[in-house]
Parts: sequence; structure tokens; C-alpha cells
Amino acid sequence: MTSPIVHFDIHGGDEPGQHRFYAELFGWQVASQGPGYALVQTSENGLHGALVDADAPSVSIGIAVEDLAAALDRAVALGGTVKMPPTNNGWVTKAQVADPAGNPLTLIQR
Repeated sequence: MTSPIVHFDIHGGDEPGQHRFYAELFGWQVASQGPGYALVQTSENGLHGALVDADAPSVSIGIAVEDLAAALDRAVALGGTVKMPPTNNGWVTKAQVADPAGNPLTLIQR
């Protein structure tokens, strides 16, 4: 697989409720990283993600790409839009796009 899903973000406005919901329903480990952001471990070898404080609920997936700039150009050529330019958040360099239907995707530089 050339561009695997490597991360997910679940957005919503009820931070304590979301933490409790995912921890108790699925047994996920939820580790707060400060206001508005918690890392999630779904299982020992499972997909990792985050719970993110946001005004509107949504779910986005993070996809690893070899060349972030080329992936952004290709996304736009295929009808997507760039929602966040390449940004280094201290852990990874990532960008966000929307597919032609408006679904958010996070592209993460390998």
C-alpha cells in the first residue's frame, strides 16, 4: 500500500463527554495533551488518533504520503481543495484537503 491510513481525528464540542464515550465504549486509551486535544490509542498495535475540540462534529482520516507538495497538487487537480497548507505541528508535517464532496483528509508527510 503506497498511502496507508495512519491517523484519525474525531472533532466535537463536548471534550469530557467524548473522552468518556470512546474510553468506556471501546476501551480506547485517551490521553489529554492539554485543552482541546487528546491522543487516542485504539489497541496496542491498532490505529492511533486524536479527539479534538471543535465547534462542529466531524471525523477525518490521516493518510501518509511520500511527497506532501505533490499530493496537494494532485488533490487539487482531481477536484479537491486545500483547507490547510503544509504545517509542522512539532510531531509531523501535514496539510488538510477536502475531497470533491467536502470530506476532510489530512495528508501526512512520511
